[in-house]
Amino acid sequence: MPRPAPTRHHLPGLLLLLWPLLLLPPLAAPGPLAHPGFRRLGTRGPGGSPGRSPAPAAPTRAPYSGAGEPGGARGAGVCKSRPLDLVFIIDSSRSVRPLEFTKVKTFVSQIIDTLDIGAADTRVAVVNYASTVKIEFHLQTYSDKQSLKQAVGRITPLSTGTMSGLAIQTAMDEAFTVEAGARGPTFNIPKVAIIVTDGRPQDQVTEVAARARASGIELYAVGVDRADMESLKMMASEPLDEHVFYVETYGVIEKLSSRFQETFCAVDPCVLGTHQCQHVCISDGDGKHHCECSQGYALNADKKTCSAIDKCALNTHGCEHVCVNDRTGSYHCECYEGYTLNEDRKTCSAQDRCALGTHGCQHLCVNDRNGSHHCECYEGYTLNADKKTCTVRDKCTLGSHGCQHICVSDGAASYHCDCFPGYTLNEDKKTCSAIEEARRLVSTEDACGCEATLAFQDKVSSYLQRLNAKLDDILKKLQINEYGQIHR
Repeated sequence: MPRPAPTRHHLPGLLLLLWPLLLLPPLAAPGPLAHPGFRRLGTRGPGGSPGRSPAPAAPTRAPYSGAGEPGGARGAGVCKSRPLDLVFIIDSSRSVRPLEFTKVKTFVSQIIDTLDIGAADTRVAVVNYASTVKIEFHLQTYSDKQSLKQAVGRITPLSTGTMSGLAIQTAMDEAFTVEAGARGPTFNIPKVAIIVTDGRPQDQVTEVAARARASGIELYAVGVDRADMESLKMMASEPLDEHVFYVETYGVIEKLSSRFQETFCAVDPCVLGTHQCQHVCISDGDGKHHCECSQGYALNADKKTCSAIDKCALNTHGCEHVCVNDRTGSYHCECYEGYTLNEDRKTCSAQDRCALGTHGCQHLCVNDRNGSHHCECYEGYTLNADKKTCTVRDKCTLGSHGCQHICVSDGAASYHCDCFPGYTLNEDKKTCSAIEEARRLVSTEDACGCEATLAFQDKVSSYLQRLNAKLDDILKKLQINEYGQIHR
């Protein structure tokens, strides 16, 4: 059989490890097959079994931030294989030498190692074929890895022929039946077959493979050495670049096990960073996850984003005056105007705004009990509409009018001066003179006579005494008024 021309293949997807590519020799394939690789189960619709939902697995709670092991490294919590009904269809014709057949069995065992084996998880069967077909063991035969791998190790080659079509038909009719251990449609378990061959089928494989795919079996075709690439394409499910693999020798077939591990792995979106959780991604196992929020936040209706909890609305804040929510989901206390937050960051004390000198009052600042203040004016002044400045109400009261005897208020900010009886206001409108009294005395008595002079002096002295008494009384009143203004 002619050897196909080699061509290099590239693996799709960011989740594959790069190192297996470096270990593989140049891959060979005839024709235009591009990028053969792996595909993830559970992404197909009708016509292919992996479109069904897998059985639920026991949840594991492990938060991820999107960083983790590469996709090829199956670490704890990274991925869990989906439950499968998996049948290996292996070519043991004469062209497969004994040592090469051992490599095939190692390849099968390595894939089994990557799976979660069990009656409720993945079940495995092996169909051995050459010119005849033999079911080595059924899906229900073994339910643990150790027994499965021991059974694989006991398989022997059948030697002649390459009846690939017959092998697929047998798997469909006998291996994938409920009686043989396959689970029925109500379980929604994907049915997967991996056929490994190194030659060209000697029977009609195209129609048989089509019927198998139509029945819901997903077919992967692995070609080795002299395998016919066109035949592999006819057997495999679509898309071909995810279901057809080729290696040049059986010596490197084991390297494909990591690709199938990725194919059958329910990848954790928390590890991949595709979860879209705003805060924390929690793995639930089996490729499922849910989002949670950091402390102080609540999950929104979209089950992905988070909003800060209104702790102030919960009335557990302990703030004496005002509770203010912060963006971080916490809160802080504030005080009403005129109050200062105490050291406990919850209670408040009234500020002495008047003592701070920031009150803006023109005359007097008065502290109020509620931590605020108000302005007042000195006597004789009125508080203006701005509640801060003052306007004089009675200038006579201020004592700055300049009247020698009497100040008479004429209304707001207006006044005039007057004199005591017996005095006349001078031209300056402020001072007073007793000239009229003196003239009256002079006109009625003889100023040159001794008696008249003495009488005049007595009258003037008496009048001056009365005047002094009145002045003393006025001064006392002015002093009392001034004292009251100073001590208000």
